[in-house]
Amino acid sequence: MYQALYRKYRPQTFDEVVGQSGVTQTLKRQLVTGKTSHAYLFTGSRGTGKTSCAKILAKAINCENPQNGNPCNACPACRSIDAGACLDVQEIDAASNNGVDQVRTLRDDAIYTPAEVKNRVYIIDEVHMLSISAFNALLKIIEEPPEHLLFILATTELHKVPATIVSRCQRFSFRRLTPEDIAGRINFAAYQEQIEIEADAVRLLSRLADGALRDGLSLLDQCASAAQESVTTQTVAEVLGLAGAKQTAAMLGAVAARDAAAALKLFEQLYAGGKDVAAMLDELCSLARDLLILKTAPKSGVSMMTGVATDAEASALLGQFSAGELLRITTLLQQTMAGFSKSVNRRTDAELCLLQLCTPQLQLDAAALGARLAHLEEQAALGTFAAPKAAAKPAPPAQDDVPPPWDDGDLPAQDDLPAQPASEPAAPVGFWTDVCAKVVQEVGAQVNMYLGSASGALQGDTLTISVTNPILLRQMQKDKLDDVFRDKAAALLGKPIKVVLAGSAAAGTVGSAGSLDDLVAFGNRHTGIVKID
Repeated sequence: MYQALYRKYRPQTFDEVVGQSGVTQTLKRQLVTGKTSHAYLFTGSRGTGKTSCAKILAKAINCENPQNGNPCNACPACRSIDAGACLDVQEIDAASNNGVDQVRTLRDDAIYTPAEVKNRVYIIDEVHMLSISAFNALLKIIEEPPEHLLFILATTELHKVPATIVSRCQRFSFRRLTPEDIAGRINFAAYQEQIEIEADAVRLLSRLADGALRDGLSLLDQCASAAQESVTTQTVAEVLGLAGAKQTAAMLGAVAARDAAAALKLFEQLYAGGKDVAAMLDELCSLARDLLILKTAPKSGVSMMTGVATDAEASALLGQFSAGELLRITTLLQQTMAGFSKSVNRRTDAELCLLQLCTPQLQLDAAALGARLAHLEEQAALGTFAAPKAAAKPAPPAQDDVPPPWDDGDLPAQDDLPAQPASEPAAPVGFWTDVCAKVVQEVGAQVNMYLGSASGALQGDTLTISVTNPILLRQMQKDKLDDVFRDKAAALLGKPIKVVLAGSAAAGTVGSAGSLDDLVAFGNRHTGIVKID
């Protein structure tokens, strides 16, 4: 009968465990010196070696010929434990045996001395699934067990284990494996099984394993079964329903070019080919995340790449985005994928997401506005900013074709004059209002002053700050906030700006001298208080 690769290549000694040298070295030294504990708690994510180390520890503590802390795997005790025939070493699944009755039976049987080996060992996997009553029944025997008894608890959710249990065990944390560690084990298994696999396919499988070696070997097993000759990245993409590096880079390139039609067409082709919608968006999000890391940390970010695209593809896309745009893209993709669990139609959600990515002007929130401004700032800094083209002036008419001047009574009406062409396209509704509000908000935060009664209006190169509160206007004029507004608006818009501080006509203004009579008069107008002479 065929045996799965993750079972066939399960480590049999501590030296074969991949990526957990801190745990294995400590356990080996305890076994060599004879200072083993009576209870261990192994924690960590799935597929990192918790159960494998528990079985190795059960064999090593009962091995007749231990070798530097490792079991020999040749004595009768090791062979019996490997075959699962040793009644003194039991592996219990707490997910299906989580009641208090099962734990009481375990506690009653544990007091008896072992019949076949030196120590009785109980391996309780997914121990966090036990009920509170079961934990209470287990507490006493874990605290003071017989000399021949050893408990090894394993869990992926440490926060669900009571502190009374954790405090009575030696805890070992198993870290996620790096893609390099997983890739090395995948290459070893492929070599032993005579599976031809490309280096890019190994890197892709190690990334998809997400730190779990068992997942990496399972994916290799699945792809090797479908491959006719060798396992390639195309094979992995077809078997696992992925879009692939080239298609993902092409889709993000369409987003950079603001070409919604090309992005939707590519998405339709991948969807018709059977690609999973969530997997496509996940690859797109991973690529955007890689570009954002390279954008913010060019040197140290190389080691944090997920490998969803080649270095050449990432370098080609890196210059087409600003950090603000990449942050908006990653956030929007994550929000879309988070809503898939409650979605009626994932395809529609994904298409709407692509439309919003390609046309940021459809959104008027702060994130979209900030991304658009950051893109303009980066273009201006690189010297690639394309100013709107001015309307071409008509050529002057020939001297013979010049019409005679009109008489005073023959001047054409204003409505009969031809309309002048617009010098630049109109901004979306609310665009300049949001810009002015952003200027007021940032200035208020900079000077630590509440400017809730202030509002801005931009006309040409002049920014008018209207203040309904005359006392606030007086304070702003005293502090010379017009200079602060001018600098902030110029930095945000990328051009010189004139700033005028003005009071609202409906609210009235305080006199230039700021006298008491002016303040009382202002109060009479707004509160009806009679002035006292």
